[in-house]
Amino acid sequence: MRKEGVKVEARISLKRKYIYEALTGYIFVLPFIASISIFLIGPLIYAFIISFKEFSFLNPAASKWVGLANYINLFSDPTFKKALLNTTLYSLGVVPTQLIIALILALIVNSDIKGKTFFRVAYYIPTITSMVAVSVIFLYLFKTDGLVNMILAKFGIQGPTWFNDVRFALPSIMMMAVWSSVGNYMVIFLAGLQDIPAELYEAAEVDGANKLQKFFNITLPMLRPVVFFNLVISLIGTFQVFDQAYVVSRGTGGPLDATMTMVLYIYRTGFRDFNMGYASAMAFVLFVIILILTLIQRMFFKEETY
Repeated sequence: MRKEGVKVEARISLKRKYIYEALTGYIFVLPFIASISIFLIGPLIYAFIISFKEFSFLNPAASKWVGLANYINLFSDPTFKKALLNTTLYSLGVVPTQLIIALILALIVNSDIKGKTFFRVAYYIPTITSMVAVSVIFLYLFKTDGLVNMILAKFGIQGPTWFNDVRFALPSIMMMAVWSSVGNYMVIFLAGLQDIPAELYEAAEVDGANKLQKFFNITLPMLRPVVFFNLVISLIGTFQVFDQAYVVSRGTGGPLDATMTMVLYIYRTGFRDFNMGYASAMAFVLFVIILILTLIQRMFFKEETY
């Protein structure tokens, strides 16, 4: 009887300890759960609800339910189509360019060149620079009488007006984006390169492989998870481009909507036109587009990303 009583007490003690540890854990994660519920999950649910309404924060009481009208109107909205086209072209131009350049830079700074620490810092500095400051700098560089056109004039080339030209406004933002973000992806590629076992390259050298063969048969296959990560992050970032287009066009998306992006149009619709219901609908359409593109990439890379 005494032994059974001791066992019961031990079980009760263990149960109390388990409950105490569980409560302690929940108390520690409670601030995070509360913050993410208040500032992320709650607003997402609220935004999804008002995407089915004609809604303005200036007069919330006057909002009315319109069902799928906001989503249906998107397909007949010429500005939305232009913004979607611009964002797609921007993504197609920026993503492969910045990833290729980032990989080349990573290979350079991972080699045995002298002063590679300096080059790592130099390539990464633009990444930590304020995008607003970068946009202002590029506005001065690409002015009609700016440095870029002055250099072109030395070769007898008449430079365009860049940000004020429908043909060159979006490509100019693309160049700005590549320059300012390539360092971030370079660092991630560099981490992936340094994680590749040196024994693989040594074995390839024994088999007589040259540098090009080692790159395509060892480096690239081993970097597939890193490439997938960078590709997804880069794609999401390009489809959410806002600050460059806002600063360059002063929030108008001009000239003639040449720099109008999805997020800029969402911002204008919600905070300038105060049509928050329509803006929320666009935001969720953008979310679906990014989700689909991410899943397509995941299917392409399959289990080889592990």
